[in-house]
Amino acid sequence: MKMPVLVTVSLLALWLLPSLQKLGEWVPLLDKDLTQWETYLSYAHKSDYNGKIPKDASGVPIQPIGYNKDETRVFSVLNEPGGPVLRISGEKYGCLFTRQSYENYHLTLQVKWGAQKHEPRKTKLRDSGILYHSIGEAGAEYWRSWMLSQEFQVMEGHMGDYWCQANSAIDIRSFQSEGVMNRVADEKQPFGPFKRDGDAYCMRSVNYESPAGEWTKLELICFEGKSLHIVNGHVVMVLKDSRYTTPDGQEVPMRRGKIQLQSEAAEVFYRDIRIKPLNALPKAYAALF
Repeated sequence: MKMPVLVTVSLLALWLLPSLQKLGEWVPLLDKDLTQWETYLSYAHKSDYNGKIPKDASGVPIQPIGYNKDETRVFSVLNEPGGPVLRISGEKYGCLFTRQSYENYHLTLQVKWGAQKHEPRKTKLRDSGILYHSIGEAGAEYWRSWMLSQEFQVMEGHMGDYWCQANSAIDIRSFQSEGVMNRVADEKQPFGPFKRDGDAYCMRSVNYESPAGEWTKLELICFEGKSLHIVNGHVVMVLKDSRYTTPDGQEVPMRRGKIQLQSEAAEVFYRDIRIKPLNALPKAYAALF
């Protein structure tokens, strides 16, 4: 009577083994069929967008496109000789987001800009972003396109900037702002708070983006509420105490969630998207906190 049980347990172990993610091992997140991702699309925003739900000519609110309804292939994969390359057209606002939630990890990817730009950014810098610790439903913020999250900005000349998304909050080593100036990240400065009703944006310390037409390597390290934005091997921002604020003003830790890649009115390419779990903050960066 024991043999069938042992066989069942053994078969179950063999079935589970390939899916177990071991510490220190890189796991690829990009394949030709986007099997580890889902999509959300909201609107093709116009230049006069004001943060409200868009309306049609009759004044009736327009419904967002929604989840996994990418009929125009905003998100697609190119099978290149060096491996799969994700293309995001940017034609509609939205995101590609992981099916799985992650906590305590090192994410790495490479990014390069395409030629196309769309309204409302035709005369502005090309824009995208990595949104991490993403929770809840998409459409929670100003553009009604993304989840509550923290943003690692992907933007021409601004790789590694930070934005609050919806009611997220975090502390960043940065210079105090003055007048209309934004705060600027600096690893030698004290931590200062960033939240929706205060400073919601921080500029990266230095521009380490690769020249136009070349790939830029981005790394995001997250561990127990701390995070690092790294561009081409250089730390451009040091952040800690990731959290969100409730309507009654309570602050709740936000350390685990899905990863979103933004579609934001610009054509952009990503490749070599990999992640590995961490059981400690890498020693090379521990002193930054």
